[in-house]
Amino acid sequence: MENWADKLIMEYEQSKRELYNMKNNLGSSEIDKLDKSQINSMIGTVSEAIDWMATGRETGKMRGIDKRAAYQRVAMQDMDMFPSLDIVPEERVLGEDEKRVIFNILAEMTPRQRQCFLLHTVYALSYSDISRELKIGRSTVQKHIERAKEKIFCRTNVVQCS
Repeated sequence: MENWADKLIMEYEQSKRELYNMKNNLGSSEIDKLDKSQINSMIGTVSEAIDWMATGRETGKMRGIDKRAAYQRVAMQDMDMFPSLDIVPEERVLGEDEKRVIFNILAEMTPRQRQCFLLHTVYALSYSDISRELKIGRSTVQKHIERAKEKIFCRTNVVQCS
């Protein structure tokens, strides 16, 4: 399944090809040589951006994000992203009933609870990171996640709810 990051990479690759075409159409005058130098710099920058998006690592850095979902850090307002949850461990595939239960539980959460909960559990962001991303307090993030978990536990009969 193609996500927005893959589409962005394809757009950058198209831009890179267009830059090469522009460079190849230039002559050998002094102005063209300056333009070629500028275009070479742009090609290098675009190539570096493509590598960074594809690998999750800044070029030349030894450490980086190893998760493919690193660039999917979007504060989700609705459940349009639900079909992309088909990615599950190979040893177990969710049935339609299980997917429906998960969807219903997520739908019972407020939009902010859902945002905080998914950013924390799916994208493994810390409370502080979520706080910065959503521009709300860290304790507010913690409270939203706690309330989301309560709804999950009540819905799955893990705890007795009032």
